[in-house]
Amino acid sequence: MTFSTELLLLVGSFLFFVSMLVGKAGHKFGVPVLLLFLLVGMAFGRDGFGLDFENVQIAQTIGTICLSIILFSGGLDTRFQDIRPVIKQGIVLATVGVFLTAIITGIFTWFIAKSFFPAIGVSLLTALLLGSTVSSTDSASVFGILRSKGLSLKNNLRPLLELESGSNDPVAYLLTVMFIEIIQSGSAPNYWLVALHIAVELILGAVLGYLLGKSSVMVINRIRMDNVSLYPVLLLITGIFIFSITYFLKGNGYLAVYIAGLVIGNSRFVHKRTSKNFMDGFAWMSQILLFLTLGLLVNPLELLGVLLPGIIIALFMIFVARPIVVFGSLLPFRKIGFKDKAYISWVGLRGAVPILFAILTLAYGIPGSRSLFNIVFIITIVSLLLQGTTLTIMAKWFGLADKPLKHKTFEDFDVEFSEDIKSAMTEILVTEEMLNHGTNLIQLPLPEKTLVVMIKRDDTFFIPTGKTDLHIGDKLLVISDDEEALRETYKNIGVSNFSYQKNV
Repeated sequence: MTFSTELLLLVGSFLFFVSMLVGKAGHKFGVPVLLLFLLVGMAFGRDGFGLDFENVQIAQTIGTICLSIILFSGGLDTRFQDIRPVIKQGIVLATVGVFLTAIITGIFTWFIAKSFFPAIGVSLLTALLLGSTVSSTDSASVFGILRSKGLSLKNNLRPLLELESGSNDPVAYLLTVMFIEIIQSGSAPNYWLVALHIAVELILGAVLGYLLGKSSVMVINRIRMDNVSLYPVLLLITGIFIFSITYFLKGNGYLAVYIAGLVIGNSRFVHKRTSKNFMDGFAWMSQILLFLTLGLLVNPLELLGVLLPGIIIALFMIFVARPIVVFGSLLPFRKIGFKDKAYISWVGLRGAVPILFAILTLAYGIPGSRSLFNIVFIITIVSLLLQGTTLTIMAKWFGLADKPLKHKTFEDFDVEFSEDIKSAMTEILVTEEMLNHGTNLIQLPLPEKTLVVMIKRDDTFFIPTGKTDLHIGDKLLVISDDEEALRETYKNIGVSNFSYQKNV
């Protein structure tokens, strides 16, 4: 069936709109929005409303672009001071952990397929290929779910989980490609040579990511563009360029773009906040596009034939393989407690990345690749349903959920400062109780280093003085360089619901 450009734009925009509405409703009930994006794609696919999308090459291209953007944005938003204490643990999980997951899952898949589901026709090499595709935790899922839930965790667990998910895709990708090549060649490779190739690709990706990240900061700061709106676009193009040039230089582009994001995000550059906000929005759009595309590629009726083995493998990964890998990989790090390791085991989320890697098997025409793809899809659904919906519950159950600070997005004041300016801001609604202190602004009991810098009255904004009369219903923009001063402000004026926006 041939679609006109206008029809593609209409259908695409409608799918995005439906996804965002469904995602908003799902977030209210604690369902991972990324799972809902997948389900929307399935609902509109061939076995749903009839959109017949079978172009594996286009899906692979979309997935590669979207994943590189998601990783780049994840690096930009990760503060190095947060991951520095857990960088060794993160690297071990991203390398040794991925390798062990691939081997353990592959052997188990081969065993149950041979013993109970011979009709699937999974050989040992195919099983190890499947284990490789699902061996990494999914960055889109981990970033999306942890950040959308605003989950605050003790013991540096959140930066560790985000570091692991952001940096473990390269090893999974290389293992997937390695087993594809072994299956296609039909002969055993030189495993030492393969290991050397993987190591070189990872090292080259890391080095290029760091160097290109540093160079990008210099370029962005030296370019003086008349239109400031182009700086976010420049940042986006920079990420895509770093991914692409690293690939052509035989390094791992996924690792390079994540490390480059870390370097750039932790450096000073012009219009940094605006550019990062743009990238955050673009990353979310990429996640929606990625999950929609993968959902469209799935034919739900085909899942029925591999539903039971897919669920068994998914449960094995969640309750057996992941805990073995986490506890084994982190054995040298004795400061990480049992509950910490147990929770890290639970956040072994699978998502778009395993499905994207499974698409590679379709693109290369691996025997049984369609069954492999469907099994990977089922594993992803089970992971998002079982693990993605219970991250907050499990954190509280293990006693690892830290009391979150109430960071509030302003409703009436669209104000931002440079990240170099350490500040905390809040909006305060003037109530009758507050006016008991006096109707003039100067009569409010504000601590030192705390100022009311702007007032909104009806639809009018103005800068106040100490003699400004306050009216019930006024909105005050209050700024301080001290979070505790803001807490004291709320306490002094009798407001119990403390929330603020912190600039760090």
